[in-house]
Amino acid sequence: MIYHLLYPLSDQFSILNVFRYITFRSIYAMLTALILSIIIGPTCINWLRKLKFGQQIKECGPDHQSKSGTPTMGGLLFGFCMLLSVLLWGDLTNKFVWLTIMVFVGFGAVGFTDDFIKVVRKHNDGLSPRGKLLGQLVISLGAVSLLVSFPEYSTRLMVPFFKNFQPDLSWVYVPVGMFVMIGASNGVNLTDGLDGLAIGPAVVSAGCFALFVYVAGHVNMASYLQVAYIPGVGEVTVICGSMIGAGLGFLWFNAFPAQVFMGDVGSLSIGGTLGFIAVLCKQELLLVIVGGLFVVETLSVILQVGYFKVSGGKRIFRMAPLHHHFEKKGLHESKIIIRFWILSLLLAVMALGTLKLR
Repeated sequence: MIYHLLYPLSDQFSILNVFRYITFRSIYAMLTALILSIIIGPTCINWLRKLKFGQQIKECGPDHQSKSGTPTMGGLLFGFCMLLSVLLWGDLTNKFVWLTIMVFVGFGAVGFTDDFIKVVRKHNDGLSPRGKLLGQLVISLGAVSLLVSFPEYSTRLMVPFFKNFQPDLSWVYVPVGMFVMIGASNGVNLTDGLDGLAIGPAVVSAGCFALFVYVAGHVNMASYLQVAYIPGVGEVTVICGSMIGAGLGFLWFNAFPAQVFMGDVGSLSIGGTLGFIAVLCKQELLLVIVGGLFVVETLSVILQVGYFKVSGGKRIFRMAPLHHHFEKKGLHESKIIIRFWILSLLLAVMALGTLKLR
């Protein structure tokens, strides 16, 4: 709204011409979401506490019973601050912006339903796995189908390190894109098991994709770095900036010891949106590196469950996801969190390095 109110006045006031720059608006979108989160965070946490939206801790895991009752569904705080910031600083005539918002809200709705069943109906398992997956399938199918219908978007798959190998997947691209989105969504969800563990790498991933999506929407940079140029997609950088700000603001309260948890309404929406942005800027495969931490956490669960069934009850890890394995080995929660953050940063730097390896 700020963009639409002030930029048209740039003919009379040249200083307002700065609003046409995506970088400027992305920075201020980040700051807006961050400051807003810190200001309204205490009110939101108290509101969740009054509603008795407290986290239920399963006894089968590590001893976290001291955290039982901590307000959950803090993803509502993240979502409110992020979306408001996008509405203030983004170009609301851009279809890629609205499609990304649709994905965020859609995945958030699935997560909200799951959280609501857990905390209000006191059903510890929440939404059934089948129901959760069905919701994710519907949202991702609609988003990717709309995306590939845009004339400026290609169904070619960009393969890192091989600039001349770009197979056109045609209709197969839709299920591939859906798989990326659902995988990212569930990866963030599985990682969200310790204070600040998921939101830290999510902020790093959003920062990394902010650069990728900006380059994809800039004709000269895209040509120089030999990535797919998609007119208009650069505006999604503002959303990435808002995610970074809202994520840092949420971390202010979610850092150990956490005052609030994000819940599935936060983890599913953040993961699904990161996955969609990866598809949007044609970096689907690179998400494996950027979100490598989420991938490893997911694989640890798949391997644990698979090996348990095949071996008749034996385990690879002491407990899955992987962060619980290190807890069982005696590492303090804060040490695991910081080390995982460091690994996330290293993976993001590696991913950005691929821009020059094509």
